Amino acid sequence: MTQQDILNGLAQIVNEIAGVPIDDVQPDKSFINDLDVDSLAMVEIATAAEDTFGVRIPDDDLKDLRTVGDAVSYIEKAGVAA
Repeated sequence: MTQQDILNGLAQIVNEIAGVPIDDVQPDKSFINDLDVDSLAMVEIATAAEDTFGVRIPDDDLKDLRTVGDAVSYIEKAGVAA
């Protein structure tokens, strides 16, 4: 699975949970500052990403995922099973 595949899947999740247009979910965007995703929605996004990509995102790591790119890299490094 490529970074683009992960980005596309993540964009779909962010769109479904937070209502952010898919085209707005880009690697350089901050979840909080640019996409207006709150902490509760971030937990929901992380849970959906775990299910979608077959990875585990502990709460301690979640706080470090500030941008979409951070999340894509994290999922890639965690070894995507999908």
